[in-house]
Amino acid sequence: MVRNLQASPQWEHIQESWVTEDAAADLTSFKSDDRNFNISLWNPHANGPRYFKTLVHELATRLEPADWARLRKVENRDVGEPLSVRLDGESVCLDYLQAVLELGFIERQVDLGGARVMEIGAGYGRTCHTVLANHDVAEYWIVDLTNTLRLSTAYLREVLDPERYARVRFVDVEDIDEVVRAPRFDLCVNIHSFTEMTPETVREYLDLIDEKCAAFYVKNPVGKFLDKRLDGHFKGDEAVQMALRTGPLRKVLDIFDTEAVEAAVPDFVGAYRPGDDWVCAADARGVPWSYFWQALYKNGRT
Repeated sequence: MVRNLQASPQWEHIQESWVTEDAAADLTSFKSDDRNFNISLWNPHANGPRYFKTLVHELATRLEPADWARLRKVENRDVGEPLSVRLDGESVCLDYLQAVLELGFIERQVDLGGARVMEIGAGYGRTCHTVLANHDVAEYWIVDLTNTLRLSTAYLREVLDPERYARVRFVDVEDIDEVVRAPRFDLCVNIHSFTEMTPETVREYLDLIDEKCAAFYVKNPVGKFLDKRLDGHFKGDEAVQMALRTGPLRKVLDIFDTEAVEAAVPDFVGAYRPGDDWVCAADARGVPWSYFWQALYKNGRT
């Protein structure tokens, strides 16, 4: 019997271009170059969105029923065309997946019914959106830089109904005295922005939290990374050097080494404790990132 076992045109091209005659001559780095990218792996440089959506899909399969319940309450999540996946007919993106996990962590320690919440550095507002969709909070204050505040104002106006939107107060950092004069807050939130501020600014905010808040939730990296293979330093060397000088935790570590990350956790818990009277009520890894940690502190004076 004659068998047609010739390579397909696709594999002829692969053999001519990448897995060539001398492909086996030097195995030093073949698992991280085009030889292996055409045999076993999708090239992460060329397939970033595919890997990203694979991550989102895998994380979505691990959500608990309570997480799905929180997520389904958040309407208009697809405004802005996020990189989403669909699981059992439900659209899921990484931003709101993280938001419902963060909210679940907070809920175990803080009663948000009727609470006054302040968020420092809210991005476009996904945490605010998620909290307001799930809890009848009295007020939600957002403190941020001018241009970012414009973005969160426009986004939340788009995704929230008028009654919930009316509970949001936007405060420019130039007007921080509004927070100083305000009544106390039941919760302050900071997610991935203290790490991008000067250490002096972080300390000023922690002093403000110590003075004005009963609880504090933080999710930030435990340190810095400098491995150029991870992001190609695409923003340039100057941006890398600026990043290395920001945040209270500036030690460079292997962010994919669990022992290195866990060794940095005590410094994280200490660095973000607002004051001597505060107690860390809970802390855990900040899924999905290997080197992010989250903690919930309570003010012993309240």
